Amino acid sequence: MHPETTRSRAIEEAGIDLDSDSFMRRLLRELSGTIERVVGLEDASGYVATVGGVMGDWLNAAYHAELGEADFDLETVAQVFVDLKRRIDGGFAVVAVEPERIVLRNTRCPFGPSVFGRPSLCMMTSNVFGRIAADNLGYARVKLHQVIASGAAQCEVTVHLRPRGSLQADEREYYRLPPVANRIDAAR
Repeated sequence: MHPETTRSRAIEEAGIDLDSDSFMRRLLRELSGTIERVVGLEDASGYVATVGGVMGDWLNAAYHAELGEADFDLETVAQVFVDLKRRIDGGFAVVAVEPERIVLRNTRCPFGPSVFGRPSLCMMTSNVFGRIAADNLGYARVKLHQVIASGAAQCEVTVHLRPRGSLQADEREYYRLPPVANRIDAAR
């Protein structure tokens, strides 16, 4: 057997734990870590929040394309949260759905172990949930009570649906925006 063929076979059969999912998770971990080190946690969270808002728009549009254009009601929004996280390997469950809030618990982060020590990635959840809730229900204020990324055993997230006084440090506020197509047209 030719040495190149033997080497190629050895490389192909090497027990390296690498697939597109683990590669992308590692890429996000390293990217968020680099941004956190360069600009600080608060600014890094802002960058991730911006991407999270775009992802929230995209996911909201995808669910509306399948379920209809009318605004989702409170129960549907809560179910969408759990379903979208399930589809990306998260372990979210609804704890409570009340007229003024949705409370969720998560036992498995979609980012897997790559999230440990990278709390800026939690802004993805905050912004996706906030964008979907606000664009369907008019308003959202998302509070991340505890997160796996910071060493907690689980995440606890509350999506408040009524405005109130000043925001706490660990909260973000979201308002209904015009449909994505209208925002794109307005920017031209």
